[in-house]
Amino acid sequence: MKPTLQLRLGQSLTLTPQLRQAIRLLQLSSVELETEISQALESNPLLERPDEAMPGPEPPSHDDAAQTPADERGDEAPGEDYELDVPDWDLDDYGRGSGAAPGSEGDDERETILAGGEEDLQDHLLWQLNLTPMSTRDRAIAVTLIESIGEDGYLGETLDALRDGLHPEIDAELDEIETVLHRIQHFDPPGVGARSLSECLDIQLSPSEPSAVVELARHVVAQHLESLAKLGPERLAVQLGVASELMHEAVTLVRSLDPRPGSGYARATPEYIAPDAYVVRRRGTWQVQLGPGCRQRLGINRHYESLIGVACKSDSTYLRGQLQEARWLIKSLETRADTVLRVAECIVRHQTGFLDFGPEAMRPLVLREVAEELDLHESTISRVTTRKYLHTPRGTFEFKHFFSSSLATADGGSASSTAIQAMIRRLIEQENPRKPLSDAALVQALEREGVTVARRTVAKYREGMNISSSNERQRLK
Repeated sequence: MKPTLQLRLGQSLTLTPQLRQAIRLLQLSSVELETEISQALESNPLLERPDEAMPGPEPPSHDDAAQTPADERGDEAPGEDYELDVPDWDLDDYGRGSGAAPGSEGDDERETILAGGEEDLQDHLLWQLNLTPMSTRDRAIAVTLIESIGEDGYLGETLDALRDGLHPEIDAELDEIETVLHRIQHFDPPGVGARSLSECLDIQLSPSEPSAVVELARHVVAQHLESLAKLGPERLAVQLGVASELMHEAVTLVRSLDPRPGSGYARATPEYIAPDAYVVRRRGTWQVQLGPGCRQRLGINRHYESLIGVACKSDSTYLRGQLQEARWLIKSLETRADTVLRVAECIVRHQTGFLDFGPEAMRPLVLREVAEELDLHESTISRVTTRKYLHTPRGTFEFKHFFSSSLATADGGSASSTAIQAMIRRLIEQENPRKPLSDAALVQALEREGVTVARRTVAKYREGMNISSSNERQRLK
């Protein structure tokens, strides 16, 4: 084949190092951004933070607003100005738990754990186990049982599965495991370690003094809980042939029990969010201001910059490269902050109904609408709205929370899927617990409010909000 030369014209997009850096910084969360900046400050001598004594940006405030944190002002009347109270936290002011095993230092250690809010249900049960006389074999079985108890206080595994999970040297029979389980079920809180709701309630009734009311209550929780939920006390009393007053006393006793004995000890590790932007109402309009951590203040170290012209060639080359990187980083941070602010302002312009009236006034919004309005690429909007948070008088939400698809309404308009979910939640909260609304009934209720949706759509939204079906929501009243 004879070699030839060909000339071709074409266009291609090349990502420069500056553009790559800007894109990477744009998709970082506020915590990741702070880590990135800290690493840059350590590696680049030309970068520096301004004087620590320099005052940072003040959080939004208003003279006439109430001094109340925003999360506690969700019921604030629309249209009122509100002051944002962002406390200046110092992590050094907060104590840290020791993390030692429960019971290792006795009651003093346990009080320390309790004071720090670090004790969960397993810690509480293990502390009681250490105070209970028990053989080494039974103690090993008890530890396995306690580790299988969920945050609600119920045993999450069958005895057969627990026996298979024991150490090979412990060949325990089911009766032996159940005996140890009965001892754990007498620990605090009452009802812990139960395998069903009936067993949980029965365990809590067992210490009561024998009486006709207690016996009837134990009989009801053992065999007639579902009948009680469906029929009610009056009809169940007729079915069982007992006096109505006696049944009402037994039901009152059952209501006083705790169906989730472990809920008071479940301690989920709190996750703290530093909002990237804040929304406040001033003079009748909603305004957006960036959070203190979103617009980072970095500068060029003038001392090292002055050495570029007098240093040797190798040092001067190194300093010039570091100076260029520092300027790129400062420019990228400014671009990131401006983009976040523009997107936040656009979201607020579209979702003023949510800010004024709540979730049911949320309007449909997609990334493409914001991208076209701001003349940005849709992928850029996607990066900005990921792991960025907006603080409003109604709570702190991720930017993506304000984006939702649209569904047709009866009058030919459209409704946000977020607004429809809020309507479903409101209808369920207002329903009669004795006769909860089925998915079909929710569809009819939404149609009366002008929103037409399919039953499967209602079921999908209900499950997405972790709301049980109508049969499981049926309660006694």
